[in-house]
Amino acid sequence: MRDLAFIGFLAALFGMGFRRPFLFVLAYVYIDIVSPQRLTYFLLNSIPVSLLAAACAVAGWIAFDDKRDTRLAPRQFLMALLLLYCWYTTIHADFPLAAPDKWDWVWKALAFAIFLPLTLRTRLRIEALLTFMVISAASIIITGGIKTLGSGGGYGQLDLMISNNSGLYEGSTISTVAIAIIPLILWFPKYGTIFARDWKVKLFCYALVFACLLIPVGTSTRTGLLCIVLLFFLMLRDAKRRLLYLSGAAVLGLAATPFLPSAFTQRMETIKSYQGDESASTRLAVWKWTIDYAKKHPMGGGFEAYRQNHIRYDTVKLEGTADNRQVDRSLTVDSARAYHSAYFEMLGEQGYPGLALWLLINGIGILRMEVLRRRYARPAQGEEWISPLASALEHAHLIYLLGAAFIAIAFQPFVYMLIGAQIGLDTYLARKRSETAWRPLRARRTAPEAALP
Repeated sequence: MRDLAFIGFLAALFGMGFRRPFLFVLAYVYIDIVSPQRLTYFLLNSIPVSLLAAACAVAGWIAFDDKRDTRLAPRQFLMALLLLYCWYTTIHADFPLAAPDKWDWVWKALAFAIFLPLTLRTRLRIEALLTFMVISAASIIITGGIKTLGSGGGYGQLDLMISNNSGLYEGSTISTVAIAIIPLILWFPKYGTIFARDWKVKLFCYALVFACLLIPVGTSTRTGLLCIVLLFFLMLRDAKRRLLYLSGAAVLGLAATPFLPSAFTQRMETIKSYQGDESASTRLAVWKWTIDYAKKHPMGGGFEAYRQNHIRYDTVKLEGTADNRQVDRSLTVDSARAYHSAYFEMLGEQGYPGLALWLLINGIGILRMEVLRRRYARPAQGEEWISPLASALEHAHLIYLLGAAFIAIAFQPFVYMLIGAQIGLDTYLARKRSETAWRPLRARRTAPEAALP
């Protein structure tokens, strides 16, 4: 029965796409985020639905979309350059048999991110993309939120619809994305035009924000807690009544503390004593190994290069009472440990050139959203939605970059869709400014000549 529900939804979405080709783009977004083929027992497992949606999206854009004044942003060229560089490191990878497996989905994420802004020619399309991204992620987040309320969750124990913890179904990744999309969720009740801005939409959005905040609790991820702290300070920047905001946040934090599950609070306490936590010690050791590896291999080792690492580190634990404490040190030897950081993932796999390209793509995105945020801070009539949306996209990106410091999500497709939305908004507004600038000149050219005296 569940298979029929997924098939029916996709069939309806594809059917409407033949009337409105842009819906093929949204179908690909849904498939890439939710992965319905992994949630079904048969039928969809044997059909390459992602490839079919991508082919239809590109064909629909080529055949039917308006391509007048199509603009290519610098970041699209940078992503194309990163794509080519990843291809180069893949064919020269240290692990030539394992590297193509990651390359198989990385190139698709980059290629779609390069193509996506070409389709975002209107405000409606930008909103539709963000709506599908949020709702698709919400299908995972709401499930996790309900299970957290029911069981309390636990690190590695919260089942998000499937047992495979790859993609957005991995605990730390979904925690980062859940917190990152909160600014976007809060934008819709105020400025969204797809749904009526009534009490039902507001109730759903606020309930979804609550579910997003529950995900780090249910997954017991320290990354999620850090992202919540960053979200708090970013929202403080845009708050009109900051004293009231600070007071309300403090009250909510104190009120929620007694209800937090013990599994969450115990894991969060390891942030202060990271030397005694094996997970944190492993990350630090892997990061040190990656820095040393990059010194000898500045061009990177290709995908899966971490498989060759060999690390040694000490864990330190304090035992006993405050008056009689003993330090317990234990040596741990390990190998083939993952990077646990997008920054070191790029450094180890793509070397200094790849890391520089990746940082440039992300840095330009934040800079451009800040420019738009300030440019439209005092909007003309009909432009009130622009500055808040640019701010929401900027905040989502910053939260991702913080979470990426502790998760190897340098090529997470959801984030590249977010970058595509940023580029789409930027090029759309540039096109509108160009049209506005030329309008008086066109008016003078077409105006009737004055009558001779």
